[in-house]
Amino acid sequence: MSSAISLAALLANNPLAHGLRKLVGAGSQAPRAYRLINVELKQRIDLSPCLARLVFGGEDVAHVRTLAPDQRIKLLFPAADGCPPDLPREGDWHAARRKLPAAQQPPMRTYTIRALRAEPAELDVDFVLHGVSGPASRWATHAKVGDRLQMAVPNKAFSGDPGGYEWQPPAGIRKVLLIGDETALPAIAGILEDLMEYPVPPDVQAFIEVPHESDCLALRHNHQTRLSWLPRDVLGAAHGEALMHAARELAELPAPSRPPRRPKPREQADDLRPWDSATPSDNGFYAWIAGESGTVMKIRRHLIDERGLERRNLALMGYWRQGRSLE
Repeated sequence: MSSAISLAALLANNPLAHGLRKLVGAGSQAPRAYRLINVELKQRIDLSPCLARLVFGGEDVAHVRTLAPDQRIKLLFPAADGCPPDLPREGDWHAARRKLPAAQQPPMRTYTIRALRAEPAELDVDFVLHGVSGPASRWATHAKVGDRLQMAVPNKAFSGDPGGYEWQPPAGIRKVLLIGDETALPAIAGILEDLMEYPVPPDVQAFIEVPHESDCLALRHNHQTRLSWLPRDVLGAAHGEALMHAARELAELPAPSRPPRRPKPREQADDLRPWDSATPSDNGFYAWIAGESGTVMKIRRHLIDERGLERRNLALMGYWRQGRSLE
């Protein structure tokens, strides 16, 4: 009898082997796509009055991977009682969070990895600072070096695709359209840097709406890229108006693949959050659009219903919704 069969028989028939069974099971458990890590704030870099880059470090950062410049992660902030998050890193941390009393549940928000470095093990996250009314902006406004957080991140030990990103243009893409507000700025900045590595750079139009002219950053991009900043204070525009104008009047779009159609009745759900992944059938045109959900939905309707573009060429993401808290 082989040793493997003997071990199986032992586990099946010997009640004293319960502890051994747990150890064998734990050792054979496949790595999860996402894992919870502990991080510590190492540095704060103020990019503009409304934007700050927070540099996180810690030995757990060595377990993080990223597959695209718009890679999303979850940040867990101090609970209402002021205590930093301390959920178990092994097992079902979601369930552990739900079991906590409301005052002890760490708020969770979605952010983009702006940069990930192996040496030293550091991870950058860019924050939009919009006051202290929400847990994320409040924490980022007052955060000091040494403050701790937890993050749910793609697991480096997981061999498959963990997802959590939408930037997947087809090989040899010829024309790219990028549209986003300040919450999409970190991802767009990373996408522009990613495009610099392409052997044959595509024709790129990028429109970024920000609160103030001082939030227009010096981003790295190819000389073929046409980057347009849309500061709301200079334009006298409400949130989303400049992006809608850019989509309607400024974006150079391909010829429609079909005649425009009658717009569908406006969705009534208050919690509508558009999220469409692009699955283009060719490399002619690819659009990546992210920001406030209501604005993204309006742009979606315009491009598909009024301009006759194929939905499969559009990656659309409602990162947040006006007046709502989304995890």
